[in-house]
Amino acid sequence: MPYRNLADTGVKLSALSLGGWSTFGDAVKDDATVAAIVDAAYERGVNFFDMADAYARGESERLMGAALKRFPRHTLVLSSKVFRPMSDDVNDRGLSRKHIMESIDRSLQRIGTDYLDVYFCHRDDPETAVEDTVRAMDDLVRAGKILYWGTSEWPAATLRSAFAVAGSVHHRPRVEQSQYNLLARERVERELAPLQREQRLGLTVYSPLASGLLSGKYDDGVAAGTRLHRLDAQRALWYRDEAIERVRQLRRIAEDVGASRAQLALAWLLARPQVATVITGATTIAQLQENLGALDLELSSGTLAAIDALFPCPPTIA
Repeated sequence: MPYRNLADTGVKLSALSLGGWSTFGDAVKDDATVAAIVDAAYERGVNFFDMADAYARGESERLMGAALKRFPRHTLVLSSKVFRPMSDDVNDRGLSRKHIMESIDRSLQRIGTDYLDVYFCHRDDPETAVEDTVRAMDDLVRAGKILYWGTSEWPAATLRSAFAVAGSVHHRPRVEQSQYNLLARERVERELAPLQREQRLGLTVYSPLASGLLSGKYDDGVAAGTRLHRLDAQRALWYRDEAIERVRQLRRIAEDVGASRAQLALAWLLARPQVATVITGATTIAQLQENLGALDLELSSGTLAAIDALFPCPPTIA
């Protein structure tokens, strides 16, 4: 397993990591299966495990935490997130100081750890002043409940505001978590790239297979019970005739390098120098092992060019 720097924090993340979105607590609900998948990932060198309080309303944190507690804490890099509604209460959501301070304790309890390595603001909150969120996160770092904090899908303008508020006094966001895959390139490559260079901002990426679409499993339709079937918003975003046709054409490139389409899509991301880790999901050990097979691929410049021609990044609109 290769390891990559999380910006300039000195922390190293496994190039491929394991997350719990739409898998643990949703598709997989029993402790034994989750433990088996987590064990297999850890044995292959995965050290970054990504969670969120909103994944299955806390059940994903509990399941992953129970599986991870058997490993030495110093060998793990654990993250979770705050923002999404956790109940019907009007204050049990968002990035207010109140919700952040209450949510961190509940996440730590569910996971069974004294601290998180990274705590992400799951989305930006237009109803809360950026100053309040930055200072609340800074206080959590100073209290030792989190080591670093980050953002997920924050607009560049809001991120710039957070850096300005933090200045040299408060702990600033050190990592952004973004959706990034062959069908979603523009935000990372156009919007985030300048910020990464200017602010030494790390990048972790999720949905590397476009909720499974890039694996080819939906070439002939979306079956009930599948990941893309469960995720209505993702299905509306990805499942288009034009995208499906390009995914079908990806099979030829994958066959040329002796890999599955899923492995090829992951290997393409692993070749992006700005990516610290690619967060994968798995409902079976077999699926996990296939994903890990992407680590064995070394894509030539010709293969990368062929992939880029099939899935080009949209041009910048002046």
